[in-house]
Amino acid sequence: MKFYILKHLVPAVAFTLAMGTSSCIGDLNVDPTIDKSTSVEFNRDPIFAKIYANMALTGNIGPAGNGDIDGIDEGTSDFFRQLWNMNELPTDEAVCCWGDAGVPEYNFTQWDASHGMMTAMYYRLYFGITMANYFLENTVDDATATDLRAEARFLRALYYYYAMDFYGNIPLIVKVSTEQAEQSDRKTIYEFIEKELLECVDDMKDPKTNTYGRVDKAAAWLLLARLYLNAEVYTGTPQWGLAVTYAEKVLESGYTLCKPYKNLFMGDNNTNGAQNEIILPILQDGIDTQNYGCGTFLVAATHKTDMNNAGTSENWAGNRARKQMMTMFFPNNDAPNVDENEMVKQAKDDRALFYGKDRELEVEDVSNFTHGYSCAKFTNKYSTGATPKDAKFVDMDVPFMRVAEAYLIIAEAKTRLELPDEAKPYIDDLRDRANATKQPTYSLNDICDEWCREFAFEGRRRIDLIRFGKFGGNTDYVWDWKGGTKEGTNFDAYRNLYPIPTKEIVANPNLEQNFGY
Repeated sequence: MKFYILKHLVPAVAFTLAMGTSSCIGDLNVDPTIDKSTSVEFNRDPIFAKIYANMALTGNIGPAGNGDIDGIDEGTSDFFRQLWNMNELPTDEAVCCWGDAGVPEYNFTQWDASHGMMTAMYYRLYFGITMANYFLENTVDDATATDLRAEARFLRALYYYYAMDFYGNIPLIVKVSTEQAEQSDRKTIYEFIEKELLECVDDMKDPKTNTYGRVDKAAAWLLLARLYLNAEVYTGTPQWGLAVTYAEKVLESGYTLCKPYKNLFMGDNNTNGAQNEIILPILQDGIDTQNYGCGTFLVAATHKTDMNNAGTSENWAGNRARKQMMTMFFPNNDAPNVDENEMVKQAKDDRALFYGKDRELEVEDVSNFTHGYSCAKFTNKYSTGATPKDAKFVDMDVPFMRVAEAYLIIAEAKTRLELPDEAKPYIDDLRDRANATKQPTYSLNDICDEWCREFAFEGRRRIDLIRFGKFGGNTDYVWDWKGGTKEGTNFDAYRNLYPIPTKEIVANPNLEQNFGY
């Protein structure tokens, strides 16, 4: 069953948290309370639920009206929606036709430190960190909370992982405080995340024994494997061997690849077999987790009314594929003008879930949704044909961490260790699942493309491009509208990091801005 505690217990929370950064007291009021007349009192279970809810919800009373983050539209403040924007829109995978403030800057890699969406993500991450800190401070002597504390430490490490990845040198805050935080370098944050995960994993529940929607040991192993895969980016020192070690532990954990592939992204992916692959879902329920981010965002923002029904009334027609995304399946630039079902057949790859009817392969006009093929990967329809719970908000859980990642981590790390023969079976397994033709060998460039095919539009592409040296700087890879020009142009390497938000720099004199901003 789904972890409904996320929604039902949060209204019982009655406290206001001030984070360790001073701007969070003024510009950002972190306040998950509904009844402000209630006295401050620690209530363990609701606080624990809110640490998870930070990923799944935007506030306390439904889709809008009492958001966690001030100064931005509540739906736009969603954790996954902003993570997706930051990791997809500046890349070769996706482009958005909306003119909302912040979207064009992501499309063309032209943001600055006052970017509102990027700022909201910074505070969303530190909101989750603060919730975890508050929980851990108040349960330190609670012998009944051992596994809960381990999960809270994992979630804090997860939030820190994305804060480190996006912003680099950031405050390391491990207790609730109104004092201005000191800045730590990226390597220090990396070492903190590593230490937290290595320490908390033993107290976490064994793989596949926890309540669906909550993390277990396999989640910690996978986050460690992800951390080690990117270690050279974060610290300057590669850790390919450790990446293999922890990814192998994930593959030994009992989580397995789901077949068919499309079941991973359907409204009943908590019961249709996808739950055997999804290690950490961001839980969604059309009735109990209504918001304009997360699963609803993934489905609605990629669909237009002329496409096959996606099980929701929402068709926002925003995000679609750049040409380079389609060349991953059609390298001769001959993607057909067909729906997703026929596209899969012609691509001979079950992952080619794109809609090309009345679409242009070239994105000549960024503001026109039909310029670019539509992603039809995400849907609120059920594999059984059953009716979704709500006509508007989706039931599709976001498959935030899934076991397929461990396959590609092993394949890439072994290839970098010059063990291509040992790497090949892991890619073959994924291509077998997708009914795609296997190749005799796989180069590092092939593996970079395979990351794109397997995880298209799932909110990670920027991280992979940076690791392969294909994002910022003088690279040999450009895509349509990269850097703001139709033919694509390189942009400076400093944009591999996002800036510390201007509000935070102004509020806290201990912080220095990232180079280039």
